[in-house]
Amino acid sequence: MAGLVTHERMTSGRTVADIARSVRDGRASAEAITRAALDTARSSERGPQPLNAFLGIADEDALAAARALDGATDGADRPLAGVPIALKDNLCTLDLPTTCGSRILEGYQSPFEATAVRRLRDAGAIIIGKTNCDEFAMGSSTENSAYGPTLNPHDRTRVPGGSSGGSAAAVAAGIVPAALGSDTGGSVRQPAALCGVVGMKPTYGRVSRYGLVAFGSSLDQIGTFGRTVADAAAVLQVISGGDAHDSTCEDRPVPDFTAELERDLHDMTIGIPREYFPEGLDVGVNAACRRAIERLRAAGARIETVSLPNTSLAIPAYYVIAPAEASSNLARYDGVRYGLRAPGAASTQQVYERTRSLGFGAEVKRRIMLGTFVLSAGYHDEFYGRAQRARQRIAADFRNVFASGVDVLFTPTTPGPAFRIGEKTDDPYLMYLSDVFTVTANLAGIPGASVPIGETDGLPVGGQVLAPWWREDLVVRVSATLERELAV
Repeated sequence: MAGLVTHERMTSGRTVADIARSVRDGRASAEAITRAALDTARSSERGPQPLNAFLGIADEDALAAARALDGATDGADRPLAGVPIALKDNLCTLDLPTTCGSRILEGYQSPFEATAVRRLRDAGAIIIGKTNCDEFAMGSSTENSAYGPTLNPHDRTRVPGGSSGGSAAAVAAGIVPAALGSDTGGSVRQPAALCGVVGMKPTYGRVSRYGLVAFGSSLDQIGTFGRTVADAAAVLQVISGGDAHDSTCEDRPVPDFTAELERDLHDMTIGIPREYFPEGLDVGVNAACRRAIERLRAAGARIETVSLPNTSLAIPAYYVIAPAEASSNLARYDGVRYGLRAPGAASTQQVYERTRSLGFGAEVKRRIMLGTFVLSAGYHDEFYGRAQRARQRIAADFRNVFASGVDVLFTPTTPGPAFRIGEKTDDPYLMYLSDVFTVTANLAGIPGASVPIGETDGLPVGGQVLAPWWREDLVVRVSATLERELAV
């Protein structure tokens, strides 16, 4: 094939749009691009400090899909033609096991595929593997995976964030230009910030959750990672839209997110919530955010300090609601229907006890016990009911500030840069505070993104853009402006 792109340039540093365009116009083959991504994924798992970003690599299935794409006659209609993409291992696939980073689902093969995954395949994307994650998406560092922690590509002594740390690391390491994760309390945006990539969480109901293994059903949302805002937006475009398999997924028109990439900010007001800039905020994170705010102002946006007074309720409310929903969702893992079944049980009760004791890790057990307690008779209203009322107040804060004329909000994504592996494992509450700036968006259901805005001590810093419900277009617009302005 004349004019083929060289092997070295198949994926490294290339955008989603560039790869898809090169495959569609015949300058590159999907098979060659896929083989390069698979080779890079394999090499990342070798050496004295393997990245441990992948739990499964598709190999022949991915190459077969790429060959079929190269031989298809409808490639021009596929917006992600030949683009290698990685999936968090809580998204069901037919060609690879879905383990959720847990021993209780080790080797489990799903009989169906997630809607988001099917839409990626229909758009021409090539799924190259499943990425490591905190067990059942419960964690902020990917240290809770039953298969060992993923390492941060910027500093392999540090965490990549979580729970979608494997997907973030795969993009940051240049293995794939884009990946999918799930965001229950910040699990796309937080690892995106710590790994220096873009992470987008859509409005709750924008993307179907069918085939996403449930953790907190009223909080979970599939999100996208990309090296650039355009990459993350292009993938989000493909997976968005109504789905008859998911009654919580709204069938409403999906705007052209990529049309917002070049628009200016001259008609926009950006709110800076004072509660997201506490005294204890890392000095380097604060400095990067202040610089980003000035760049937004220089780009034409009006900057206004605002208040979200119920922000302090977010962590307590989230860590009641999420475990409560998890305790219900994880009841299905009982050793009877699917997954691990511990041997030697003499009764049904023993099957449950032994299977869950053997199959679940410490953090999952902690959250199941907490969730069961807050839902128990005599405590339901005192804990779960109060948390839901706090959630309503947090959502009302966002409604009020957006109704006041503020178009979007800008905040830090995390209170500090990537921390060292093992640094917070003995203090669950300290670990939970890693999500202090991100859980509010999940409690309210609004869209948001984390965008790289600089570094502190050589580690990436992320800035968070939050918008009203269904206004992912505004998230893309402001995020793309930040990306441009800070690249100067």
